[in-house]
Amino acid sequence: MPAKILRSNDREVKIEITVLLGDDMLENELAIQEAVNEAGVLATGSSLERFDTDGSVIEVAGRRLHPKKLNGEYKQPKTYQTPYGPVGISRYVYQGSGGGKSYCPLENAARTIGTSTPMLAKQVSGKYSRMGGPETVEDFREHGRELHKSFVQSLAECVADIADLKAESWNYHTPRLEEPVRAVTIGVDGGCASFRDEGWREVMVGTIALYGFGGDRLHTIYVASAPEHGKKQFFERMEFEIAHVKELYPFATYIGLSDGAGDHWTFLEKHTEVQTLDFFHAGEYLGLASKALYPGARQLEEKQQWLEEQCHRLKHKKGAASRIKKALEQGIGEVRTKAQREDLQKAATYFSNQKHRMKYSEMVDKGLPIGSGVTEAGCKVIIKQRLCQAGMRWKEKGCASVLRLRALNRTEGRWEQFWQKISRYGIPTR
Repeated sequence: MPAKILRSNDREVKIEITVLLGDDMLENELAIQEAVNEAGVLATGSSLERFDTDGSVIEVAGRRLHPKKLNGEYKQPKTYQTPYGPVGISRYVYQGSGGGKSYCPLENAARTIGTSTPMLAKQVSGKYSRMGGPETVEDFREHGRELHKSFVQSLAECVADIADLKAESWNYHTPRLEEPVRAVTIGVDGGCASFRDEGWREVMVGTIALYGFGGDRLHTIYVASAPEHGKKQFFERMEFEIAHVKELYPFATYIGLSDGAGDHWTFLEKHTEVQTLDFFHAGEYLGLASKALYPGARQLEEKQQWLEEQCHRLKHKKGAASRIKKALEQGIGEVRTKAQREDLQKAATYFSNQKHRMKYSEMVDKGLPIGSGVTEAGCKVIIKQRLCQAGMRWKEKGCASVLRLRALNRTEGRWEQFWQKISRYGIPTR
């Protein structure tokens, strides 16, 4: 054996490691890795045993519990999965005198999740939130740890369930910010992922971004939700986060930023004092209009000049949206083809419906954001990069788990806080 315990007590474990070195460096490193993992198994086993009882009668939630006897033994064997390898130990399992649900003090005190130690659960769920199951298995294999794909998926889902169960009772604090918060933007958007039984469905992402007086984004909170009819749970999660942020920053200006979807504005109007259409979406419709007004191959320079002028006016001139709308409507009768008229009509209608949310010059003068890029990027990072890899088709449960972990992981500071809370409060039960 490369590793053996020399001394172990309640406060320390001393382990001796022996590594046989050869002439091949890669083989030497593999031998070192094997020895270190074996030492980790031994040390983890000793650590787990510290969390067990001495077999005395205990009281839990007003119930007196006694050690269970199985096959003539009070201590029952179980194998726990760790970052270093499986660890088999014997521990006490308790039950009431009238039977009922069993209780293992060691597992409660050590914060094990399923059959996993907390460190392995953190590593597996973190990796699984960033990469697929096979890639996670391969990543662990490269570090000398063999795990099954089904174990990886079920453990990650278990961690996500804990995060979901405690979502509204474990408040997370924002990192220390470099300056006071002047504005908070709230954005919601969706992206599509492929599901096994229902094809492509919309997955929702929300962002709550904090901005300082210098206009820099200081912190972003991400919320994500699997497909659901009416988006009820998604909006409820957003409302919980918004309420918490408003408690922290009651004097900030709250701005709703979106791309124009009706149900998004209905939600944002309830929680923000200012609603602003994403400037770049407005620019896309101006781009559509420019192609209709200057369709010729020789008109590229004129088209580009017109587009730049309109975007500049829209961004810096008060009342520009209404004037642009009128100009687009006038242009409908001046173009030649039906397709050109339809494109101009689309742009004119869009500006007509959204012009009250296009007060860009006022926002720019105040140094407030006018783009929903943080939400657009959230859709790419939270949804596309993980859920839309080649060949991926999801079930709703798996999708929801990955989104919960991914939003938790992408919100700065929350991942570590989440595991600190598990260490402090333990694993909740439903």
